[in-house]
Amino acid sequence: MFRRINRNRRQAPTLNGISLEEELALLRVELMYGLRVDRADYLRMKAGEREEVATRLRGRDAATSLLAELRGSLERAVQPAGLRAPRSRESA
Repeated sequence: MFRRINRNRRQAPTLNGISLEEELALLRVELMYGLRVDRADYLRMKAGEREEVATRLRGRDAATSLLAELRGSLERAVQPAGLRAPRSRESA
């Protein structure tokens, strides 16, 4: 089935290109949710995100600032063990 889908898939616009993994993810969204994904809009969004990252990192040490941002997002996503509410044990 994958070969048939891959053979018959629409040609992706060649602005920056869509990788095979991205194309499979887009096909999965289309098949599972019945949505139509516009490849040109997807590529524009991808280019915009790349420009945004380049703008944020311009003028700073790229590796250090990226690491700090990743660490901050990880700390927000994962609560330390000491701050979690204790689970109540129910007697059986």
